[in-house]
Amino acid sequence: MSDDQTKDTEKRVDEFRARFTRTKKEIERRIVGQGTLVDDVLTCLVAGGHVLLEGVPGLGKTMLVRTLAEALRLSFSRIQFTPDLMPADILGTTVITENKGSGTRALEFRKGPIFANVVLADEVNRATPKTQSALLEVMQEHAVTIGNETHRLEQPYFVLATQNPLEMEGTYPLPEAQLDRFLFKLEVKFPSHEALGAILDRTTGSEQPVITPVLGKDEVLAMRALARDVPVPAHVKDFVIRVLEATHPEHPSSPERIKRFVRFGASPRGAQSCLFAAKVAAVADGRFSVSLDDVRRAAKPALRHRLILGFEGEAEGVRADALLDEVLASISDVSAAKGNTSKAKSA
Repeated sequence: MSDDQTKDTEKRVDEFRARFTRTKKEIERRIVGQGTLVDDVLTCLVAGGHVLLEGVPGLGKTMLVRTLAEALRLSFSRIQFTPDLMPADILGTTVITENKGSGTRALEFRKGPIFANVVLADEVNRATPKTQSALLEVMQEHAVTIGNETHRLEQPYFVLATQNPLEMEGTYPLPEAQLDRFLFKLEVKFPSHEALGAILDRTTGSEQPVITPVLGKDEVLAMRALARDVPVPAHVKDFVIRVLEATHPEHPSSPERIKRFVRFGASPRGAQSCLFAAKVAAVADGRFSVSLDDVRRAAKPALRHRLILGFEGEAEGVRADALLDEVLASISDVSAAKGNTSKAKSA
């Protein structure tokens, strides 16, 4: 890489980091004590993936998405999922229109709320599988086909779905194949004592924080293009592959608890998600190369919803995050052992 190319790349990395930080700070004017969650949501936006937010009611999932939409100069749509919601209610439908002058009639497609840059799918597990499938097909294809006509969605296109993990009555949990469409599954944690105090101060007073749009469509697409260009060292790519392999119980490298509690490991899409997120994290940190720490940080949100537990794992309430911690530790130990062996041979 020439000096001019290096300087241009450094300039683009600095712009990326400044935009990422500015957007995060704007969101945190309203969302308190969820810095890691905000980081992960912005990472998915830039990486071009979608997010599933899981948490009990009242933790600010919907508020986070609304605040994100306000901080972006992008179109926003909110869909409240209910058992009686039909695919046409979110995709749109074809209607007959009449020209008053000529009296002729024609078919016209009326776009549904899915046609927006940022879409909030609130309580997605309350809709029937038929409606869920319509949404998730759009997430994958970024297009809607009605009859013989295909309607492309404007980029960037970002779906944030929420679900309540406690209330199961009247819900239709997302099947594993559909969960795989989400780049990240993020767990919304209960805020700390200090964060609760700040939340009360900001929400019970007469003045509410006003969010200023700081990021537009062109900026998001430029950030996405730069993140895609970030090089991945061979040892980092190999680490991602070995992590993915270790989530499969039949693989020789998988830890004992994976063999015991996991029925199916993560899909190749999980490895892609890890690398996409790691690339964004690297540039957001001012680096134009992916490190092992970037991958380790992305592993749990990218893979936790892709592990399918067996009967024993479900019965004992085993958490996917605990299993992934063991996978990451086992891979790290293997790397260290190889390094020590190499040093011993050279000595």
